[in-house]
Amino acid sequence: MRKMIIAVLLFIVGQLYVKAQETQAEALEAKQNSSVIDKLTDKKWVKDLVSRPEVHGYAQGGYSYDNAKGSTNSSFNLKRTLFWVKARITDRWSFLFMHDFSSVVQEYYTDYRFTRHNELSVRVGQFKHSYSLENPLSPTVLELIDVYSQAVLFLAGEGADPLFGVQYGRDLGMMVYGDLFKDKIHYELALMNGQGINKKDGNSDKDVIVKLEYKPIKELRIVGSAQKGRGHAVGTAEWNPDIQIGDNYRRDRLSIGGEWKSKGLSLRSEYLTGKDGEVNSQGAYLTGCVTVAKNLDVIGSADYYDRNTQMDYKQTNATIGLQYWFFKKCRVQAQYTRCWRSFDTDYNWLQAQVQVAF
Repeated sequence: MRKMIIAVLLFIVGQLYVKAQETQAEALEAKQNSSVIDKLTDKKWVKDLVSRPEVHGYAQGGYSYDNAKGSTNSSFNLKRTLFWVKARITDRWSFLFMHDFSSVVQEYYTDYRFTRHNELSVRVGQFKHSYSLENPLSPTVLELIDVYSQAVLFLAGEGADPLFGVQYGRDLGMMVYGDLFKDKIHYELALMNGQGINKKDGNSDKDVIVKLEYKPIKELRIVGSAQKGRGHAVGTAEWNPDIQIGDNYRRDRLSIGGEWKSKGLSLRSEYLTGKDGEVNSQGAYLTGCVTVAKNLDVIGSADYYDRNTQMDYKQTNATIGLQYWFFKKCRVQAQYTRCWRSFDTDYNWLQAQVQVAF
């Protein structure tokens, strides 16, 4: 019996010794691996590689009520759920991909900067085009829940022009751009399909879009833009009955505006005009934002658009509202809009929205 006990004790001691040796070996291996990882992450090129991709996203959703066309309409909505990745391939070369999970792929393009500073860069792919002051701005920074003014919605192809279709203010093509004279002057010159996103051009003509910005002081920028093109109709419009589906038609645009941004105050105004076939249209807006308390803003906007200057087809919107920034890039908004229309009944519009962004 005593021999058996001694044998068991010797076996247990042996197993403990073997386990201790294995633990020491594992600890040594882990230390060596950790040392390798530390040395690897100390490498400049590894840190540089890790820092190159940037991931961003945002979602906007809320509630809307209106009594347009003599009936009551109310609904919860999820307007946008965007996600994009931007990667620096080199210090001068970058790539961006953006997808809206509530609609379609929005952008994919590459940028290359030819000069040491920002005097000359080129962009190729699908992206926000340069026409108007407002169109290139992100919905995450614009004050209105409906985002863009009527004229920008129609003339920039943001969504309300049935001849052009819903293109989210984007197109396929290439653009050269840059900043001159110590960033006082910014220019953009683009050659685009003129058909919108995720599709081939409907004709052999290309659109030319030019933008020029002047910044006399830090708070103020003055912006002019123009577009010369030829559209290919994907729908019809009652205010432009001569253009039918499949027709190629003249599609020209012009805008002039300005923006003031200082602590606690921002103002943006623009006049826009367009010509589709033989029909002229024009519009203007003034939007302001005043900070009245910490993270709390009062929003106001007046917005006018005439779809056909030879017909009685005008609409004027007046909006008042509040927005509260509860976290960086995140806000809640509530707005009331009164809409006066010469071609239909007037109506009221109430909207609320939450924005979450990173």
